[in-house]
Amino acid sequence: MQGSANLNIMFKAARKAARGLVKDFREVENLQVSSKGAGDFVSRADIAAEKTIREMLMEARPNYGWVGEESDAEEGKDPTRRWIVDPLDGTTNFLHGLPHWAISIALEFKGEIVSGVIYDPVKDEMFFAEKGQGAWLNDQRLRVSDRNRMIESVFATGVPFGGRPDLPATLQDLARLMPEVAGVRRFGAAALDLAYVAAGRYEGFWERGLNIWDIAAGIILIREAGGFIEAVEPGKSITDTRSILAGNAQIFDRFAAVIRNT
Repeated sequence: MQGSANLNIMFKAARKAARGLVKDFREVENLQVSSKGAGDFVSRADIAAEKTIREMLMEARPNYGWVGEESDAEEGKDPTRRWIVDPLDGTTNFLHGLPHWAISIALEFKGEIVSGVIYDPVKDEMFFAEKGQGAWLNDQRLRVSDRNRMIESVFATGVPFGGRPDLPATLQDLARLMPEVAGVRRFGAAALDLAYVAAGRYEGFWERGLNIWDIAAGIILIREAGGFIEAVEPGKSITDTRSILAGNAQIFDRFAAVIRNT
């Protein structure tokens, strides 16, 4: 697919940041790591990647706003548009030498995500979507899975670490869901979990306690691939609740009912 000018800027920023991340990933034992809280770490690689992405995006579109995981938010001269960036989703995987992490870049226009890129440098998989243009993996069009039986379906989630207060709710979710399905995966990178639902690799994904930069690009990927996406709490917004529930059309209602215990 031939992307828009904004999408091509996002591709270039993701690939440039990826070069530094891949180099550091190969030398993961030598990374300088500082603590950001129990079970949550930030590396110099993470900060450097965000700096690279921010410089490229803001140079190309200096009037846009900015929201990133590792730096202060900035309102642009154009208040209708902002970049939303996670320079390294799956930091814990990265720091342990596990090759499952990604760069996530999204563009928001008037409160709606209109473009999204999730790049997995280790596998060279570039997931992307633009409003009305479908979802793609490299040069392949994506569609969500068409499985319609829960017992044949695989789901993904994030299991809260350390002392996070949402751990009991997730354990209850798992107790209700696992007897009904083919499997549940916990790979530790929410952006890639959403991309995998869009690609039909999973039938669904849910998680609580997420930030907008974790999920922004994944939201448009799911929608453009034909999937459904809502907050875990019915009738509420994803950004307000920081929770997400995504799946294909065939199993979404049953999946949602199990997670919501309704």
